[in-house]
This record gives sequence, structure tokens and C-alpha cells, in this order.
Amino acid sequence: MSETSFMTVDEVAEALRVSKSYAYKIIRQLNAELKKEGYIVISGRINKHYFIEKTCYKPTSKERSN
Repeated sequence: MSETSFMTVDEVAEALRVSKSYAYKIIRQLNAELKKEGYIVISGRINKHYFIEKTCYKPTSKERSN
């Protein structure tokens, strides 16, 4: 993953090892939660820190070094 604040659907699909269509579903769900809390969301992208918090996804040492 790059050093941006947001993850794309491709990055979510890769991180969770799911299809692109399922990654879109996850992004929509997480963005709905953020929107309900009053945050501005970007369709098709998810805040990286929120994604990690909600999925317990931890980047491997290989991903951290990129």
C-alpha cells in the first residue's frame, strides 16, 4: 500500500483477499458508518486507518517496507 490516507478498491480486495465486487461492498459499508458519524466520504475509497481499525488488518513487514 502506498503512503496515502485512502485505500482503493483494489487495495482493499488485495488486503482481504476478496473479489473486487466484495471489496466495493465492504467500502460502501464502512463509508456508511463514517457518513453516519458526520464524516465526508469518497465513493470507492476508504480511510486507511479506519479500514485497519475495523478489519483488524495489520500490514506485513513486506508491505510496511514498500
